[in-house]
Amino acid sequence: MGGATTKTKRKIIKIDEEKCDGCGLCALSCAEGALQIIDDKAKLVSEDYCDGLGACIGECPQGALTIEEREAPEFDEEAVKHYLQEKRKAEAELPCGCPSCTVTQIERPETEIPAPGETAHHESMLSHWPVQLRLVPPTAPFLKNADLLLVADCVPFAYADFHRDFLKDHAVLVACPKLDDFDAHLEKLTAVVRQAQPRSLTVIRMEVPCCFGLVHMVKQAVAASGQDIPIEEVVISARGECL
Repeated sequence: MGGATTKTKRKIIKIDEEKCDGCGLCALSCAEGALQIIDDKAKLVSEDYCDGLGACIGECPQGALTIEEREAPEFDEEAVKHYLQEKRKAEAELPCGCPSCTVTQIERPETEIPAPGETAHHESMLSHWPVQLRLVPPTAPFLKNADLLLVADCVPFAYADFHRDFLKDHAVLVACPKLDDFDAHLEKLTAVVRQAQPRSLTVIRMEVPCCFGLVHMVKQAVAASGQDIPIEEVVISARGECL
């Protein structure tokens, strides 16, 4: 354990950070967990975790990964096993107790808008799971460069056509500024904006005064993230009208 690390000339992953856009697909495909997204870039967690086989290369849409041959610590299978065990303990559950594997994208077929006089067939427009701000990791793939909605809990109950008018082609996060932990939500939303870099951020709130806290949260999060993102506010009345 305390001895010097043995290095040998072998094949190991190389990351071109100029090409990397931080999408995270490589990290998801690395069975050894050798890759992570840190500060919006793929990073090699530890050289001895990389087996040099390059399973991650084909997953990178930017061509940022290659295999090079250089001096590096030997691949340590036992260290990888221990690392993955500890990682699973930390990531096995979302804050609600659900397994982290429940983070998923949902493919939806294109639906046609009904012609005048035809009965509309209402389908869910939700494209991912989970939706609660507290539960969604900032690195979730569905957040990357998305048009993002931050929605007050009550909005989908009050506004009948929420899916049709707002949710389609958007990633959604749900929160309540009155009942939830505002500071925890602010920290999470800041991380989401910083790492996912959404194209736009729309906050949809109820007309009640306490719900304005969502607008305040969004403005603080965008400012703290250092990102320049257009922000739009939509207000829904208790009667279900878009004000």
